[in-house]
Amino acid sequence: MPDCNTEFCKYVNHLGERCSAPVHSSEYCYWHDHSIEKTAPDSAEKLEEYARSGGMLHGISLKNANLKNLNLVRRGKKYGFDLTGADLYRANLQGAHLFNIVLIRGSLMKANLAHANIHCAHLQECNLLGVKFKDTKIEHIKTGREIIQENRAREFEEKGDQKQAIDYYEQAEEVYRNLRKASEQQGLFTLAGPYLRKELTMRRFQAPPYSANRLYSKIVDLFCGYGEDPLRVVFFSLLLIFISSLFYYCFGLRFGGEYQVFSIHSSLEANIIFFFECLYYSVVTFTTLGYGDFIPVGLSRLVAAIEAFTGSFTIALFVVVFVKKMTR
Repeated sequence: MPDCNTEFCKYVNHLGERCSAPVHSSEYCYWHDHSIEKTAPDSAEKLEEYARSGGMLHGISLKNANLKNLNLVRRGKKYGFDLTGADLYRANLQGAHLFNIVLIRGSLMKANLAHANIHCAHLQECNLLGVKFKDTKIEHIKTGREIIQENRAREFEEKGDQKQAIDYYEQAEEVYRNLRKASEQQGLFTLAGPYLRKELTMRRFQAPPYSANRLYSKIVDLFCGYGEDPLRVVFFSLLLIFISSLFYYCFGLRFGGEYQVFSIHSSLEANIIFFFECLYYSVVTFTTLGYGDFIPVGLSRLVAAIEAFTGSFTIALFVVVFVKKMTR
């Protein structure tokens, strides 16, 4: 590693490593100098040569760079070239080969990735706002649990700046929508599903707190994950059946003309048997089978009516969500 000398680039990455390339027209090398726009026709070839010669790619400035048909693929390597923190704002990356590239904490804002290949790219905390994904190969890309706009929106929300938070939620919604559309166009529906959920979640956060729209959106998310999570419907159904059985257990049922209800004066065995009978009745009511062996009484009638209505709706919802997932 070169010592601190004005002949060498002064860029230091997040690991404390310094670029060893010679300075250009400023204190930085050609690739780390933000004042130089790499728009020359041979910029892609120069960058390929620089990368394969071992040059530091962390934090390089490629704003408006002409990188059409760029090839930065490291064949046979576990990870691609590491461009952590690189700025590719409005860069022309049409037809670029960026398989397994690392762009963590970088920026692809408004970059043109038409017909590019970014399979398995590491894009955690990367700014993807306004990226053109026309026919871009995006299978197995990694964008992390939350994109950068979503994180910033939460930060402003915690500070009480709702206007800025909504602005970033709008940006996050746009990013997730673009990713979802690009996934659907390539038939990557398992990838599109989570992006759809994120897109609708970001839209929900733009609504006023405690508003009807926000509440309705939250309920749909809890019920079925915006139609992308059939297991949520199953878990809700099991929870409803169990809770309803507890109500029947406390309010009582009639069987064979005899009123039955939980009682501390009854034996443990009798109470356990009655609970399983309530659980059975709850399943029968939820599925609207209605055998007629047990009859609700008192407040159990209200619980049974609510459970039957909700059960018929939930079963239909599960069929729709499940078929949607399977047909993909």
